[in-house]
Amino acid sequence: MPKSFQRDRHFWVIATQTAIVNFYLGGFGPAQSLLRADQGTSLTVAGLHGTAMGISSIVAGYVNPLIAHRFGRTRAGWVGLAIFSTGLTLFVISPPVFLTLPATLITGFGTSVVINTMLTSMSHNYGKAAEVAIPQANGIASIGFVIGTGLIGGIAIGFPQLWRIGLLLAIPVAITLFLVGRDKDEVEHIPHEDGPQSGKLSRTFWISWIGFIACISSEFAVSFWAAALLKDRVGSTAAVSTVAIVAMGTGMGLGRWYGGLLLKRLSLDTQLLLVIAIQFFGFLSFWLSHSMFISLISLFCVGLGVSIQFALASIRLIGFSEGRPDLAIGRTSLGAGIAIAGAPFLLGVLGDSFGISRAYIMVPVLILIAFSIVKFVPSHQVKD
Repeated sequence: MPKSFQRDRHFWVIATQTAIVNFYLGGFGPAQSLLRADQGTSLTVAGLHGTAMGISSIVAGYVNPLIAHRFGRTRAGWVGLAIFSTGLTLFVISPPVFLTLPATLITGFGTSVVINTMLTSMSHNYGKAAEVAIPQANGIASIGFVIGTGLIGGIAIGFPQLWRIGLLLAIPVAITLFLVGRDKDEVEHIPHEDGPQSGKLSRTFWISWIGFIACISSEFAVSFWAAALLKDRVGSTAAVSTVAIVAMGTGMGLGRWYGGLLLKRLSLDTQLLLVIAIQFFGFLSFWLSHSMFISLISLFCVGLGVSIQFALASIRLIGFSEGRPDLAIGRTSLGAGIAIAGAPFLLGVLGDSFGISRAYIMVPVLILIAFSIVKFVPSHQVKD
């Protein structure tokens, strides 16, 4: 199947679902400095919110085959969005840290269900063209990410006590999408008589899975704590540093929309190696910079680098799954959960102990691990 597809109604509904949860991720991740200031916690305690999101992704990974089997992929997306909306509401109305942590857990679970469903649904619907369709859907999702980052940071500058309220804008958008985008004539899903996808996955899958974890770990380590490094290096406020992360989100959005189109003549592995290299050099520039301008350009390059890593690494894992995409994406979500739970928290712990600048040495190490695994464990997918 050629790497081209029609952006039909199915594409836009799923892409918009993903954009809604990315609005939350865009506002919540970089706002860790704001949340920490509100609650008066350390970097380590604030990093537990990332851990909660990671745990929720792990749980969503384990139950993904069950959800897909029980509800079907279309309904699973709406179920995930409903859970997400519930958790987000609880987060906004629950200021103390002992309440925001479980709220983050619920919101993260819904987010993971939506993203998992997007991956398996588009992989199933578009076949080989998923290498373009999934990054482009993520590109639309990046619009939500950038809006979330800019809006929450902007509110924090003008109204420091109200930044969380901005996150609630995701709720009416989710309700409107459900009312307008839901297929009322959808054929009722009948669970497969063989039950959920199961069985052992190959050694090649699990080695590549480790590379996937390294990719996601490096992305979330930067997105969660880049604002803290900016504040430390250039002396900007927490609110201004949060807005500055829009540069990374912009790079991600452009990379996701155009990356698949510009690189479609390259093999899957070559595409992934190229964007990992871009992330590596962009991060080194950001890490060494003491200038806001250079830091913004560097973050933009980091965004370009990480933009399609998640999609390409996930497609690699589906290819290694021997025809069991729901099982593969479930294990992918498990890996993402480990990355999201571990990387921001570990970076926070290291930041408390050694300073955020020295702690960031873990990021280039993760990037090199990811690059090496893709290089030495090829998917054997060649260009058309």
